[in-house]
Formats: sequence, C-alpha cells, structure tokens
Amino acid sequence: MQKRILLITATALLFSFINWGCSKLDTTDIGSDLLPAVDNVNTFDILLAINATQGIYNPDTTKLQKTDDYVLGKISDDALFGQTTANIFLQLKPAFFPFYYGNANDTITNFDSAVLCLSYKGFWGDSMPPIQLQVKEINNNFQNNGLWDSIYAVQDINYAPANLGAILGSASVDVKRLGDTVKYSKKGVYGINQVRIKLSTAFLNKIKAFDSVSNNPFRSDSLFKAATNGLAVLATGGSGLMYCNIADTSTKLEIHYRYKNGGATDTAYTSFKLNSSTFGTATVTPSATANNIIRNRSGYPISNPASTDIYLQTTPGSYANLIIPQLDTLSNRIVHKAEIIIEQIPDALNKIYTAPGFLYLDLKDTGTTVKWKPVYFDLNPAAAYNPDNLTSFFPGNGIDFLYYGGYVRNKTDQFGNAIKYYNFNITRHIQQIVTKHTTNYQLRLFAPYEVKYPQYSPQSIPFNNRLAYGRVKVGSGTNANYRMRLRIIYSKI
Repeated sequence: MQKRILLITATALLFSFINWGCSKLDTTDIGSDLLPAVDNVNTFDILLAINATQGIYNPDTTKLQKTDDYVLGKISDDALFGQTTANIFLQLKPAFFPFYYGNANDTITNFDSAVLCLSYKGFWGDSMPPIQLQVKEINNNFQNNGLWDSIYAVQDINYAPANLGAILGSASVDVKRLGDTVKYSKKGVYGINQVRIKLSTAFLNKIKAFDSVSNNPFRSDSLFKAATNGLAVLATGGSGLMYCNIADTSTKLEIHYRYKNGGATDTAYTSFKLNSSTFGTATVTPSATANNIIRNRSGYPISNPASTDIYLQTTPGSYANLIIPQLDTLSNRIVHKAEIIIEQIPDALNKIYTAPGFLYLDLKDTGTTVKWKPVYFDLNPAAAYNPDNLTSFFPGNGIDFLYYGGYVRNKTDQFGNAIKYYNFNITRHIQQIVTKHTTNYQLRLFAPYEVKYPQYSPQSIPFNNRLAYGRVKVGSGTNANYRMRLRIIYSKI
C-alpha cells in the first residue's frame, strides 16, 4: 500500500538542528527498565489527573490514492460504536483504444459471462457472517457533473455517486474462504484472495453490443465512458470490513467469451482494469474511483458517552481532548520519565472488534484559529525537528515508536480481564514545561490513518493504522478502575 509521503530535506533538518537543537534539555534516554527505582528518598513518582473529553471528526476529509487499500463491508452490530458502511466506486477500462477482443484474426462466437473481481487484502471484524454485496452501474448522465469522472478530482471518503442503476449482480462473501484457490477457466486459470461477483446477462449483452453500434464505445476512451460510467460495489450486510486494492492486477472486469481462429472453438477472457497515472496507455485516461465510508453513531454510546469513558475509533473516527492542569503549577525537578497511561475498558465485543494498533498524541496550537502540531522532542529523540518550523516540523525519519510509545499492548487488569493499553513517553516535553515554563498545551488523542498539519504542508503523513481498522473504549481521567493518567518519575533538585 502506497501513501503520500511527506518529504523533509536533509538541508532543512540540518538548519533546524543548528538553530533549535541547542535549546534541548538532555534528559534520560535509557529504557524504563533502567530507570532509578522509586524509593521515595532519592526518586519519587506522582500521578497527575487528566481531564479528557470526547470529540468526533465530522466530516472526515481523508482522501485515498488509487493505489491505497479501499474498504468494503458493513458493521451493524457494534453496540458501542454504531454502524459502519463502506462502498467502493470504480471505472474499469480496456487497456487500449480502439479496443478489440482477442487477436486480429479471431472470430468471436459467443459471450459466456461477465465477472467483477476485487483483489482481497485483509479483514477486520467478525468473519463468521458473510459480507453481502451488490453491484450497480453508475448511470451515464452522472458523469456530466464534473466530479465523478474528472481525472483531476480526488474524492474524500464522504463522496459517493448518487445516480445508480439497477442491480447487476450480488454475492455473499465468506471471507474465511477467500484464501482458497479457485479454478475459473477451462484453461487452468486460477484465482486466490479474490472477491468474484458474476454480473447479469443484461450487462454482458450491453458490453457485447459495444462493437456493433454506430457510435462504437470501443473506439475511444471518451466514447467508452459515455456508454458505461463505472460500477458501484455496495455492502448491504455483514459484521466486518474487507480491504481491497483496486489498482492491483487482480482487480478487473472479466469478459469471458469463445472464439475461433482457423480451428476448433476455444475459450478465453479479456480484462478491463483500473487505469491510474502509474500504468496504462496514452489512449486511456485515469479511472475515477471513490471509497465512501459512512459512520452512523446516532443513539450509540459513542455519541453521548459517560464522563468516565472515551471512545477512540480509527479514521474516519473520533478523538479525545486532554488537559493536565496540574502541570501549570508543578515545581522544577529532574524528570526521569513522564508517560501518559491509557487503559481499555473491557466489553463483550473486544475480541471481535479489536483495538487500533496505534494511537497518536499531538498538541493544540495557540492562536485565533484551531490547529494542531506535533509533540516537542519526544516523537523521535534521535531526530532534529521543530513543531514550529515550516520545513522540519516532523521527524524526517518518522516516529520512534519504541521510545515514544502509542502502540497497543496487552495486560491483565485488577479483575482478571485481558485488556489492551497504551503508553506515551513525553518525558522531554514535560521537562521543558517544569524547567523552562513552556506552554502546557491541550493534547489530542486519536487513531489516525494519516496525520495532517495543513498550516505547514498540504501533504499528509502516513500513519500505521489501516483505514477504519480498530476501535477501543478507554477510561477517562475520572474512571475509578481504568483511569487515564500522567505518571512522572522524578528526583528533586
């Protein structure tokens, strides 16, 4: 899966290091197992309360590239986070124009079937119920709105073509069987990790007639788009989300047919595929695509949480605002370690709808407009970066998760329940606050697919979570059993 990459030049990093690195405090870099023991004589610890409030991204403006994994499926039985529906829209085209079937001297004797194939890349949720899918055609007159078929438009995950035709095909997908090898041609052609949906005879006849009409759609890309403007793959039932790569060569519209070439009748198929800017021919413009992901949270706990609970849902998701007021009056000291601790609240669906692999923590910037910026110092202590610098606001070599934390871990709570938890190491940031009285920023906690700081760059920073993959209910700062807290291990000066 390829994503947009934020480019930070070595020159900018060096400039940042010279101009900013000298102000860093040299605090403890050693691992937590080598920290001095808390003996309450030389080394102490303190727990500070965190005020946490729930937030939801609505709308979420995440945009996918054609080479990213798209989400397809439906979740209707998550009693905490609500319903999710993810649909895919795509144009699949011949590899060249003018297009013809087979070889130049072939005689097509019959058309057998049309099959839509999607390259399967993974799953999240309950794999026991099948995923119910329908395929519809995107009606031709919709292309004139200048959005769907524009080669320049990159749609966000709220977008979906509205003018759809009749059902062309349907499938009940058992994701447990998608890894099986399936033979689908008499010539011994096999498929694996592929969702296959047979389309209607009416659609096959429409494609079949293209090369016999007066304004032949196979003559050019523009005529083809005017005749068939793409397919909608809609999820109508299920308890999980599939991940499909529409730019993969396994994603295609197969047209199976029989032909003669001076001998006996033989079988073959041709494939219409996605055309992006990275492959295809000059005669074929890039295909339009969209991945529409709908979250319905109305009436579910996430939309009106108790003060003791925080709901974190991966993009398109939710977040929490964190404030630690006691930091404003904390006296100067040597901070050996400062970590935010976040613990999962057990629920019956945790094993089915699993927690995000990674959470992320950043700062609410000060000023008249609401904007966010990375945490100072602690994202990667080996990198010179400055959240206030236009060209080096983020570590050029990424986050050091082993130092910074934020990845999911396992533990057993005081009641014997297996739960997930997350730690964030913000030692250097806290040292600056207590020593230099720098700003005690409000924090934002969330599970992103990508991170954006538009005040610095229009590009997005790829993150480690899959889109819509993961959700977790955690304790807020007032939860008696799963309290969100900041723990500081320190020595007096």
